[in-house]
Amino acid sequence: MAETDREAVAAADDALYVLTAVLLTPAQFPSVLGDDYPEACAALGLAPRADGYGLVLGQDGEGARWTVVVDDVSLVAVAIASWDCGMEYDLSPDERSVVSALPGWPLAVAVAAPGVPAPHDPPPEVTDRPPLTPADTASWGSAQRRLGADEIALRWSAWRDQLNGDDFAAPGEQAPSTPPAETAPESAPPAGDTPPKGGHPGVRRVLAEARAYITSPPPLGRIRSSFAPGDARTLRADGPGWSIVARTDDIAFVLLDEEPREVRPIGRGPELPGLLEALDKLAVRPV
Repeated sequence: MAETDREAVAAADDALYVLTAVLLTPAQFPSVLGDDYPEACAALGLAPRADGYGLVLGQDGEGARWTVVVDDVSLVAVAIASWDCGMEYDLSPDERSVVSALPGWPLAVAVAAPGVPAPHDPPPEVTDRPPLTPADTASWGSAQRRLGADEIALRWSAWRDQLNGDDFAAPGEQAPSTPPAETAPESAPPAGDTPPKGGHPGVRRVLAEARAYITSPPPLGRIRSSFAPGDARTLRADGPGWSIVARTDDIAFVLLDEEPREVRPIGRGPELPGLLEALDKLAVRPV
């Protein structure tokens, strides 16, 4: 580590009150940071380590925000799993596992440490890095598009239940539907498309670029596969200006940078099942 990094680690480690933690691995990383794992690492100034990292978000004794990067991924994974189950877990990474301490938080954190000043950025004399900040959700861009895809993956049933056969138009047509307001990125009446020729030009472009991944695999983490009910998988694929969220036994949703807060469902049709199956074979999966 550079000398400034060592100073930052010492300052953050002096009294870090851990608030939350996330994984930064090829199969599981904050989508807001990038379309793939190397891009997400680059956003934090990290090399894309094969085993990934754990990101520990907390405050020091003065209330300053810090993101401590550790290479003990298993420790962070156990802590997250325990918290998800409602169990207490004292996440205290060993000093030898600390890779760097970054000022600020890359994600929004709704809680604060008790008994210390309100969360704020560390003073500039402590670190020469600009503080990390969460994405601005008031405007639409790549980060917001990926956050929207995260919401659909998290609340798949709520989105899927809003659609029926009439919501999938014939190629070249559009059929509006209204998603549940509480899960939409803000407002997003989706229009349906089917994979064959015709249909929405942006969707055709996304499908063509996704098919190209089969013969020219993209950077690690750009296609991810996670658990879904039954024998299905939840598939997530991202690319330049677009995101796909799908269930391998069902339909897909597409979000585009050029269409703020719009979500376009894609019916199964004759092509989508084969495409999803092929992408799932390329996807990285959580261990």
